[in-house]
Amino acid sequence: MNARGGRVGGRILCLIAWAVLLLSAGVANAHKESDAYLTLSTDNDNPHSLNGQWDIALRDLNFALGIDSNHDGDITWGEVQAHRQTIERYALARLRVTGDGLSCDLQPQGQKIDTHTDGAYNVLLFSAICDQDVPSQIRVEYRLFADVDPYHRGIVTLRAGADTAGAVLGPDNASTELNARTPDRWRQFVSFVYDGMWHIWQGIDHMLFIFSLLLPSVLIRSAGRRAWAPVERLWPAFIEIVKIVSAFTVSHSVTLTLAVLGYVALPSWLVESGIALSIVLAALNNLYPIVNRRIWLVAFGFGFIHGLGFAGALAGLQLPPGAMAASLGGFNVGVEIGQETVVLLLMPIAFLLRRTAFYRIGVLRIGSAVIALIAFGWFIQRAFDVTIPVFSVLLPG
Repeated sequence: MNARGGRVGGRILCLIAWAVLLLSAGVANAHKESDAYLTLSTDNDNPHSLNGQWDIALRDLNFALGIDSNHDGDITWGEVQAHRQTIERYALARLRVTGDGLSCDLQPQGQKIDTHTDGAYNVLLFSAICDQDVPSQIRVEYRLFADVDPYHRGIVTLRAGADTAGAVLGPDNASTELNARTPDRWRQFVSFVYDGMWHIWQGIDHMLFIFSLLLPSVLIRSAGRRAWAPVERLWPAFIEIVKIVSAFTVSHSVTLTLAVLGYVALPSWLVESGIALSIVLAALNNLYPIVNRRIWLVAFGFGFIHGLGFAGALAGLQLPPGAMAASLGGFNVGVEIGQETVVLLLMPIAFLLRRTAFYRIGVLRIGSAVIALIAFGWFIQRAFDVTIPVFSVLLPG
């Protein structure tokens, strides 16, 4: 590789590194991943009405509306009650339900608090009163937090008796049409594929774990050797990293499915701490290699804890078997596509730079040390519920 090629490749890799750091800062400065769960159900007693339930995280409402009046970090029921009308106006103004040319008027019916695996949620109850009988084909336009959080998503479920349809909506995919009586499972599957892809690309901790596995993929270190040597061919190295990432996918799919179906439940702080610790260990293995062979087994083992972290994204799903299969299957496929996209993007660049000191020292060693440091900060914050001011720009809450 000539000097000019090395400089160009180095600039490209530096740009990617800066993009990753900016992404992590952006995630940190906002707040934890933002999800809400919207359920619309037909009313047997009133054919003109849909019953609505909208679970919205209190942390997200506070971020948008400042409902923590005394700024003590603990949002009480009294503070929620004090902002009840503000919450109703803000949320319902960002939801539209129509169908077959009919419009449905959204009327608040009360609020309560519920606890999900990732914290407390405000449950907004409402009715959607339509001009005539509720049509079978419902159009939902969803713009909650679109003005403050481009990464927010809403998991929308429509129930008509025993029939269910669903979709995932967000600022860049704000509307959908649902028919619970003749649900489009393919459309639901595709919706969750898209959601799984974005979940990987927006999940900086999962991304750093993948980076930790990817960085040494174009180098080889045999037992007894103290220095990394470049691999000779791209294809075998590419197959090896795909095997590693796929093993990670298989294991996290197992625990994701078990957790969403309710068979496995661990405290959120324990899962998130375990994810952070897995990143620390993966990054340190690049600096002080203990595992040189069959790294796919390591990825497979760590995938189980990451799957419990992914489960938080689907924790609100309560669907019949067909709808659940479409949602879980689509999400898992999307996660795999998201991971392999990262590999396809970075692997050729890493291969071009593998012989340079810039890559072996600047990217592999320094990059792994930075990843380990960031992840260790995450571990301390998550395991002991403390804030480290010096890392406040880099560490998500």
